[in-house]
Amino acid sequence: MNSTADRLPYIDEHAAVIEAPADAAWSSLLRVAEGSVSSGAAPHFARLVGCADLKAGGPRPLAEGSALPGFHVATADPPRQLALAGSHRFSNYALVFHLDDLGSGRTRVRAETRAEFPGLKGGAYRAMVIGTRMHVLVTRRMLSATKRRAERA
Repeated sequence: MNSTADRLPYIDEHAAVIEAPADAAWSSLLRVAEGSVSSGAAPHFARLVGCADLKAGGPRPLAEGSALPGFHVATADPPRQLALAGSHRFSNYALVFHLDDLGSGRTRVRAETRAEFPGLKGGAYRAMVIGTRMHVLVTRRMLSATKRRAERA
């Protein structure tokens, strides 16, 4: 794991088993990760909460040095690990995807969340995002979309 994520407290982990090889799962994950935070309300939300990364930039497909609204790619180790990290006024966070080759053309993708929420405002933000399970829904949606895309390929 990257050093940024290592320093952050563990929040949770969710996983999906994909009936596709790791390379296909990796390619799908990159597209889903970028699509999940580059369109819709994500750029507006990133500005609203004061994210360090406000817009998409850097190399494509996603690689170390790439940026997305709210995140930057801290680690890209294809097809094993993609770590997205970010910060804003209420939190420092990382979403780390681990791809495990299960053999027979199957891959498990695990999404590990790490974050800290400093101060009173950070605690309120944590209650809003983690306490309401909004984070769980978004993470599971990303895993499901990665699975669908990889299995169609």
